[in-house]
Amino acid sequence: MEPTEHILNQAFVTAPLKPRPADCHKGMLGSVGIIGGATSMTGAALLAGRAALKCGAGRVYVALLADNAPAVDLLQPELMLRTPAQLFELDHLSALVIGPGLSQSSDAMNWLQRALASDLPLIIDADALNLLAAHHDLRLQLRQRTAPAILTPHPGEAARLMGYDLKAIQHDRMDTAQLLAKNFHSIIVLKGAGTICALPDRHWFINPTGNPGLSSAGMGDVLSGMIAAFIAQQLSPQQATLLAVYLHGAAADILLKQGTGPIGLTASEVIDAARQQLNIWIYSRQS
Repeated sequence: MEPTEHILNQAFVTAPLKPRPADCHKGMLGSVGIIGGATSMTGAALLAGRAALKCGAGRVYVALLADNAPAVDLLQPELMLRTPAQLFELDHLSALVIGPGLSQSSDAMNWLQRALASDLPLIIDADALNLLAAHHDLRLQLRQRTAPAILTPHPGEAARLMGYDLKAIQHDRMDTAQLLAKNFHSIIVLKGAGTICALPDRHWFINPTGNPGLSSAGMGDVLSGMIAAFIAQQLSPQQATLLAVYLHGAAADILLKQGTGPIGLTASEVIDAARQQLNIWIYSRQS
């Protein structure tokens, strides 16, 4: 079958969304686990956790690798902080993110192996992608997974995964995304201007939202948390990915129209704008 291209739009990505029932409780909204936050990089994992929480996940657990990891996120105390070992003891997780601030240490590699061996939908980002690029056995483990996996590389990470020059990746981003989806049997989010989402069935989508304000640290961590939140709320991995990518860019566009950015736009601001826009999309249908 020939690949099929689509340009994402609001009606398409929001079609699965419904208002919450009156008797809703946190157990109905899923639980997200996030692994990352090595020494000096705890903020990345916390950003992913905050994004998952504010995009609707019922419970969010953040497992930090840092030796001096905080016991509580003082800016977001609703997050439940754990060690990676404690996280894997939980039996009610709905989705798992690994990579934000992970590092490429031996401990990081161990937890990536554990994540790949799980039967949870898995979002792989940042240093987890770099570890995959560096280790053939991890790539083989990913290919052999039966549970869904979503990889969210920027062009540099995609170049390392493919063994290509960065210029070659940017010259044919569509082909790169499709090859990655085929090679790893995974959903691929190739980030950048006109982010490309490629599916293992050879369908692919271009995202029209977003602006240069997204070119700052933490934005990818936020996107990973958003994808996990939507999977936890029972969207399919494909639906969750496309919604998160579109909303992530739309939130930045809304902030730009309000006079925030593109220069100095922060990932934390995108989280709050995404929450606001998500609620508008869902509940404006009732008015």
